[in-house]
Amino acid sequence: MKRRYLDLLFIALVAGLLFIPFLGGVHLFDWDEINFAESAREMLQTHDFLTVQINFLPFWEKPPLFIWMQVLSMKMFGINAFAARFPDAIAGVVTLMVLYLIGEKLFDRRFGLLWALVYAGSVLPQLYFRSGIIDPWFNLFIFLGIYFMVLYLTANKNKKELWFAFLSATSIGLAIMTKGPVGLLVFLLALFVWLMLNGSWKKVFQWRFLLVYGITLLIVGGFWFILQIADGRASLIAEFIAYQIRLFSHKDAGHGGFLFYHFVVLFFGVFPASVFMLHAFRRFRDKTDTQKLFRHWMMISFWVVLILFTIVKTKIVHYSSFCYFPITFFATYVIVKMIKGELKFPAWLKGILIGVAAFEGLLFVALQLFIRYKNQIIAKGWIHDRFAVGNLQANVHWSGFEFLLGVLLFVGVLSAILVFRKNIQRMVVGIFLTTLIFTTLSVFIITPKVEGYSQNAAIDFYARHAGENAYVDVWGFKSYAQYFYFRKKPPETSPAVTQQMQLIGDVSKPVYVVTKITSKDAFQKRYPAFRLLYEKNGFDFFKRLPNTKMKNKIHD
Repeated sequence: MKRRYLDLLFIALVAGLLFIPFLGGVHLFDWDEINFAESAREMLQTHDFLTVQINFLPFWEKPPLFIWMQVLSMKMFGINAFAARFPDAIAGVVTLMVLYLIGEKLFDRRFGLLWALVYAGSVLPQLYFRSGIIDPWFNLFIFLGIYFMVLYLTANKNKKELWFAFLSATSIGLAIMTKGPVGLLVFLLALFVWLMLNGSWKKVFQWRFLLVYGITLLIVGGFWFILQIADGRASLIAEFIAYQIRLFSHKDAGHGGFLFYHFVVLFFGVFPASVFMLHAFRRFRDKTDTQKLFRHWMMISFWVVLILFTIVKTKIVHYSSFCYFPITFFATYVIVKMIKGELKFPAWLKGILIGVAAFEGLLFVALQLFIRYKNQIIAKGWIHDRFAVGNLQANVHWSGFEFLLGVLLFVGVLSAILVFRKNIQRMVVGIFLTTLIFTTLSVFIITPKVEGYSQNAAIDFYARHAGENAYVDVWGFKSYAQYFYFRKKPPETSPAVTQQMQLIGDVSKPVYVVTKITSKDAFQKRYPAFRLLYEKNGFDFFKRLPNTKMKNKIHD
């Protein structure tokens, strides 16, 4: 017991040092990070903590649990990027502790420690704990709902049976409160597949289980929805449901992708755990029924999520991020069996590890070369997107040694395999420590440069005018940054001044509009009263003084 507490303390300290420092090192990224942070900021501005808002209008796309976390964080640390990302850093600490506890309970201490390392040492899982998006908490709640369901199914009519059902329903309810009914959908699909494969209907359809699970799920998962209805906002719930349906059936603007998008994202993004998982598609013997059932649920949930979001038209990287749990579980499962000598570490697996490390390492070398010769590439006309060309004009400092990150990844993985070829445990630890260090350094070194090209010019403009008695908006593209970084205040009049009124109506204060360079001509032709202030890194910045209504109307 004492060792367990020491292990948890060690994991919490390491995870805290890994995820918390420098969270505010770069601005929040559009869309998702700024979207949620802006909703939290507007809650603080309006003191309306029941309504999720964007631009001080009801925003029906997400429930409020994660946004409430950000509100608490902003009360502690202020309205900034650090506060917006802090809840996910805490999710990282909690997740690694949970993985250790579950791994130790189901298997042993070594399994728990390795699972925490495998998760933290894979590329995308670590990145997500440094972000300000919903998914780290959402995925954790679904994972806990599945775990407690496994404990319920393997409990032999003891007193804890209904307690596990209650904990599972509470976890899924919290997932619903975090991101919506898709959390319940994932769980129910996994349950349905398991029932079809195993035929254990009796355990699930006991009236006591259904009663406890249903009531708990309704209270926890429906808490916010019930409050909305009680407050006379049933129409908001209807809009929320309609949005969820639309998201599944239509491609969201700017978020399309090819059919096997998520297969590629998970294979290269959850490296090296994804490579080890390739060795898990085989028959295994487990020592306990709980181990076997949990393994089955992990495999089922992996395929359910992967297939579900392959079907969904909208393709976003984090849609399949729940799969990080089963991928890292199976990677750990395979690794432990190889350490115990129950499974061989085949040459093909080592070859794929080295090959993927080389490929991802070469991407950094290619990036360095691209940046070095970008002007020649642009001059030859090989980049046809004018906005991208404008982005690349940003003055971003590169030392010339960033390619060494790619070298680190390749050499580290190769060295671990060659040096520790007779000690699998040390080899695995070496591989995952390499990717952990590689990912950490990439965040510190590369992310600010990416932001420098992609959005810095626009965000600097919003921040420079923050607090000014003016209107600021964008035209021709979607963004939330103008609200968050301009620190937009609640409307002074009712009804609020719309964007159309800002563009052509009578206004009592200046109007600033930001467009992409690709929309510049269309905007100037349609709204000639706006004067171009300057152009920078693919963005154009316009200003309209008050009382220029008629000139705009003629051309609208």
